[in-house]
Amino acid sequence: MKRIHMAVAMVALSLSWAATASAQMGMDFFQRPAIAKFINPVVGKGAIYQTTRGSSGDDKSSASELGVVAKETVEGKPGFWLQFVSTDGKGVTTLGKMLMTADDFQPHKMIIQRTGQPAMEMPFNPSVAHREKIEDSMKEWHSVGTETITVPAGTFACEHWKNDTKGEDLWESDKVTPFGMVKQVGKSQTMVLTKVLNDVPDRITGPVTKFDPQQMMQQMQQQRQAKP
Repeated sequence: MKRIHMAVAMVALSLSWAATASAQMGMDFFQRPAIAKFINPVVGKGAIYQTTRGSSGDDKSSASELGVVAKETVEGKPGFWLQFVSTDGKGVTTLGKMLMTADDFQPHKMIIQRTGQPAMEMPFNPSVAHREKIEDSMKEWHSVGTETITVPAGTFACEHWKNDTKGEDLWESDKVTPFGMVKQVGKSQTMVLTKVLNDVPDRITGPVTKFDPQQMMQQMQQQRQAKP
């Protein structure tokens, strides 16, 4: 259960800025925010990021990969499967993918695959309060111009955005899919682009089972009993 919670947290962390940028952008009474203009999910395209958290001398680093692996229609709306792969500082990898609609960037399904276990579809339904919080955060970003910055993945001409409320900076480029992010700097972490991907495979290819909390508890008990 702990690793599933970690997976959900990783998705929220990796996509928080993108969700902020695109929340409700498909609804008539909201104009598409300028920060969302670089969002462009293309099947097979993706990016790898390195995230560093903590103060100098006690930093914790993790790697995450985001990529679009398929398209699917959701209730008549165009959608896409966003795959995420996260490896923490201990070498533990979490794999999953999320089905999202392209116009409003809302999640509809999430699949998680634990090491040695079949893929499992998890319940995922953000609350109204959470969506309202995203809408409020969306209004906090403003552009401060264009800059050329260099990260491990190369040099990119970017638009620089600031969030004065949270003390965050974000650099975006139309050369990066799916969200355009090249670098994000906050008070407690920094996330930088290390590689642009042009051929992202769908890593979850086997059967997918529905989430069964009782079955998961049994598996966890078996794993604990198997330990010496």
